[in-house]
Amino acid sequence: MRKRRTAKKSRRKQLIAVAQRKFLRGIILVGISFLIIIFLIGDRGLYQLYKIKAQRKITQKRIEELKTERHLLENEKERLETDLDYIERLARKKYRMAKKGEKVFKVIPK
Repeated sequence: MRKRRTAKKSRRKQLIAVAQRKFLRGIILVGISFLIIIFLIGDRGLYQLYKIKAQRKITQKRIEELKTERHLLENEKERLETDLDYIERLARKKYRMAKKGEKVFKVIPK
């Protein structure tokens, strides 16, 4: 009879130990799943990092374009301030201006 009781008790202890291990595994699995979701999708997750890097690349490209445009405009400004031949060519081409005594002919394409 004692053997039965001890066998039942040991069997019961084994079942409790198995249930505790399953419960602990479940808790760990839920915790890891939660951390993975936060790591991938959260405010500072991989997806957000990817979006920020893509936006940064676009912004850097725009900055380079603006620097190039600024450089060209500074060169244009310098030429307009100092180069009289350039000013004359620009006035003739853009504003159709002429010197005294010159005639301007307008060509009409057929």
